Amino acid sequence: MQRVVQLILEAIRGSTRDFTDGHVGQAILLLAVPMVIEMGMESLFAVVDVYFVSRLGADAVATVGLTESLLTIVYTVAMGLGIGATAVVARRIGEKDEDGAAEAAVQSVALGLAVSLAVGIAGALFARPLLEVMGATPSMLSSSAGYASVMLGGNATVTLLFLTNAVFRGAGDPAMAMRMLVVANGINLVLDPCLIFGWGPFPELGVTGAAVATNIGRGTAVLVQLWVLLSGRSRVRATMRHLRLVPRVMWTVCRLSGVGFLQVLIDTSSWIGLVRVISTFGSDALAGYTIGIRVLLFAILPAWGLSNAAATMVGQSLGAGKPERAEQSVWTAGRYNAAFLGVLGASFLLWAPGIIAWFTRDVAVAAHAVDCLRIISAGFLLFAYGLVLTQAFNGAGDTWTPTWINFGCFWLWQIPLAWWLAIGLGWGPRGVYVAITVAFSTLAVVSAFVFSRGRWKTKAI
Repeated sequence: MQRVVQLILEAIRGSTRDFTDGHVGQAILLLAVPMVIEMGMESLFAVVDVYFVSRLGADAVATVGLTESLLTIVYTVAMGLGIGATAVVARRIGEKDEDGAAEAAVQSVALGLAVSLAVGIAGALFARPLLEVMGATPSMLSSSAGYASVMLGGNATVTLLFLTNAVFRGAGDPAMAMRMLVVANGINLVLDPCLIFGWGPFPELGVTGAAVATNIGRGTAVLVQLWVLLSGRSRVRATMRHLRLVPRVMWTVCRLSGVGFLQVLIDTSSWIGLVRVISTFGSDALAGYTIGIRVLLFAILPAWGLSNAAATMVGQSLGAGKPERAEQSVWTAGRYNAAFLGVLGASFLLWAPGIIAWFTRDVAVAAHAVDCLRIISAGFLLFAYGLVLTQAFNGAGDTWTPTWINFGCFWLWQIPLAWWLAIGLGWGPRGVYVAITVAFSTLAVVSAFVFSRGRWKTKAI
């Protein structure tokens, strides 16, 4: 236990180890701990904003919700760009190619900046019409449209923060990404009430103040990370001579990121089909599903951290010419993930009613939420391996394989199965939950089969 505590402290401080050598389990833990904290910090932005904005009334909260829905495409783009950046940087670090890693980092940031500027201009100009399309009422538009304009116009802070974090993760320095998100959240936490309510010398901006605070927090973190990249204080040492466009490198990042974007889009958009099926059973079922899924997504954040650690290990090990170490890393991370999600799943099976009671007292809604928790968590052991294997392919630069697997498992299998079980067989909402469990289990089995064939080991980047 003492050794584990020492490793956790080393991970939080920022380890300087070479992750292409040494104990695989320790390397995964050193990478995963800050990545888990990073994931938690990223989710904290929305929680803090809603906490303060809720004091302004229902219209303000609804606007935040609608804007978050619009920002989903921004998050999808950012995550796709991050997949490409992590894969290329990790491979170059493993090859001990410092120039190549710096080039990949700079080209990734340049690509992200170009994309975010285009989205920002369109978002700022058309924020109001977009909110109208999403169903915003006149009172919401008159009081809160500024929030959407600032968030969409300033999406560069989201995109670049995702990208710079991906660069540091790929380099094996996730503690830097973690620290910057702590800083960003701290700034947001302080500025939110000041700018929303006009405390002290600050102007009273209402709900728009939440958007300004969030962008200042994220933007500060991005600027610090860019300074670190250019100051030689990180594993990726970019210099002024790297500040030029390198079409070959940018195309590599763009190619991987484009497929990564498609992969994330297939995953996230498949939930729309599930919501459509659930909605046929009324508002109680939909509310229960929403609560259950949000609890599940928050609870599995550590599993995403372990999966990202596996991606970094795969990329660096392949770069170092050690495919066996890459494979060992994946199965080790899978076991760790299965142990964590296994305990979590058992907890949900046993204590789901008590957990859901924290979120709703409505008996009908709670019954659906409890079913959601229990049925989906029953497949957590296989889901744990599926997460790790998907990120392992991405870390190897084999982004097309998980994209096709996602498409088959989610769109061709999960959605039709959910409709058939829920409506065709009359299982109701439980049919949707069973379909989710079956689909994720199928993804894990198919991914394991494809992974075991080993073609990802020869993927050139």
